[in-house]
Amino acid sequence: MATIDRHFFDIGYMDSLSSQRTAVHLLDPRAKLLTTFFFVVTVVSFGKYEISALLPFFIYPVVLCAVGNVPPTFLIKRLVLVSPFAVMLGIFNPWLDRDILIRLAGIEVSGGWVSFASILIRFVLTVGIALTLVAVTGFNAVCMALEKLGAPKVFVVQLLFLHRYMFVLVDEAARIFRARSLRSFGQGSGIRSYGSMVGQLLLRTIDRAQRIYLAMSCRGFEGHFRVLHPQKIGFREIAFISGWTLIFILMRFYNLPVLIGRIMTELFG
Repeated sequence: MATIDRHFFDIGYMDSLSSQRTAVHLLDPRAKLLTTFFFVVTVVSFGKYEISALLPFFIYPVVLCAVGNVPPTFLIKRLVLVSPFAVMLGIFNPWLDRDILIRLAGIEVSGGWVSFASILIRFVLTVGIALTLVAVTGFNAVCMALEKLGAPKVFVVQLLFLHRYMFVLVDEAARIFRARSLRSFGQGSGIRSYGSMVGQLLLRTIDRAQRIYLAMSCRGFEGHFRVLHPQKIGFREIAFISGWTLIFILMRFYNLPVLIGRIMTELFG
């Protein structure tokens, strides 16, 4: 039960991070969403053997975290939680691609290991920037930006309800586990007991979600979420998008670590 409460706190903590008033938080959500889109497209456009060229792209999420006061440990924990998906995606590459690609200090490294490392780096960059975007913008604001940029309204509303229903699910799960612990004194935790609780959780969350929807309908909900603060693209947003996009383009076509290495070699070689 404590684990469920802790995860519930983690979900709410993301929203609390988005309520800050830093320079990044005050930017229009559309500017941050567009810039993040360009970032992801640029990262995934690299070849499967690229590693060093991807490293400079960590600048963007690091700057957002630093300016937006987002704790790095929080993002690292979330990345570790979903990292098995990326590991399973590329774990077989070393066995499928055994051609020697590089040699480091006499150690031969196959192309499979290089592509596996490239997959992990891209996973950290893309998933990390997505979590950072939500932390400095808020999930509701991201959905509003999607709607303003032309995303289907049905898709946006479904995302918003999915986000809100997640809170309902975790809250009901905490109630059920708390009630079971109080009645059984920590006993009766077999598979049959958990199966029954999962069924109760499904029924209770559906019933509570229906009550929430009826309450929203009574308050005038018509399928459109209204925001208190109007969204406006200004000079800061244009400078943010154009500046970072230019940096992404430069990092895409110029391998900065290789260029820096050549300069250092010429200076001190």
